Amino acid sequence: NEDYIAEKDIREGDTVIIQRAGDVIPQVVEVVKHKEGGEKYKFRKECPECGSDAVRPEGEAAWRCTGGLVCGAQVVERLKHFVSRNAFDIEGLGGKHIEAFRDAGLIETVADIFRLPERADEIGKMEGWGEQSVENLVNAINDRRSIPLERFIYALGIPQVGQATGRLLAKQYVSIERWREAMGQAADTESDAYEDLINIDGIGKTMA
Repeated sequence: NEDYIAEKDIREGDTVIIQRAGDVIPQVVEVVKHKEGGEKYKFRKECPECGSDAVRPEGEAAWRCTGGLVCGAQVVERLKHFVSRNAFDIEGLGGKHIEAFRDAGLIETVADIFRLPERADEIGKMEGWGEQSVENLVNAINDRRSIPLERFIYALGIPQVGQATGRLLAKQYVSIERWREAMGQAADTESDAYEDLINIDGIGKTMA
């Protein structure tokens, strides 16, 4: 949090006092001693992964890469989110597997995940994969070709849209066809569809 770092004048190498905030998160209370010669922390203005501009959206604490799916780090993290427990929940396809499959050129988009069964022979030749584990993965992927709408919406990784919002949207729009059509119409902020969207309790203009 850039504002917090500036307010406390926290610098790299400083000695600080921390306390437990909430359940587990360590919070820096104050700086006890600045490291000799320590400079004020400067946030990078470019992504260390892809070199795209990094920006801090107005009203937000975090700096974010603007590279989107051009950024390899964002691609990997989106894929990991897509298969996570509260999204598609594909058993046997964890973060390390996502990274290995991408490095091997097997996946680049979420759609490629559902093409993995066609590449079972290639997966079987990779380190750590045997006939049974490949078969289990293929079955797990095929079992997730149809999931509840709320999980699908959450899996997309839309900023600010978590599980609770996914449930709200699924309850409101019922089917993916209706949801997609409504979101397309809601792109026009003067439309009835946009009004319907922001009138859902829990969804404000920023999220919309």
